[in-house]
Amino acid sequence: MTTTIEPELVHRAARGDRSALAALLADVRPGLLRYCRARLGRIGGAYTTADDVAQEICLAVLRALPRYRDQGTPFSAFVYAIAGHKVADAQRAAVRASAVTTGDPPLETPDAEPGPEQRAVATDLARRLSVLLNRLPEAQREIVVLRVAVGLSAEEVGTIVGMSAPAVRVAQSRALARLRTLAGDTLDEVAA
Repeated sequence: MTTTIEPELVHRAARGDRSALAALLADVRPGLLRYCRARLGRIGGAYTTADDVAQEICLAVLRALPRYRDQGTPFSAFVYAIAGHKVADAQRAAVRASAVTTGDPPLETPDAEPGPEQRAVATDLARRLSVLLNRLPEAQREIVVLRVAVGLSAEEVGTIVGMSAPAVRVAQSRALARLRTLAGDTLDEVAA
């Protein structure tokens, strides 16, 4: 959702126009998927949970759409407010479920996914990035995720987090500088 969604499209979708609903979901889903993947990361080397949460957010947006009223803020603020709540719910559920783990059943067909080494490297990098992001204050983390992972404009992010666009840019710059400092040699390490 790197472009602003047309208010007319949102209005038509809210009235139940099926083609507008499809177009609206096509516009918001890619950004929601990136947002969920950035906030939830990979579990077991896959983005399954993040993808499921993105789908739940799409459904929640569809359910809430008839009640949506344009109050002068971008539609993305409405969408990402819902997304923030759903991601928080998913994080709480993951913490509760972390005590109970089950093994995957054996595969019956050859796996077309990346091999164990590639998955291990990708998972390790994602873990390291997640650890670094978690060391940022919540507001900076949210700004980095929305700006970098989702690709929203500073104006859209400002509306979502309650800041002006210039303040978002400054906070993003400070957050990225902090991440560079925190990263140090962490991301350059090579496993022996």
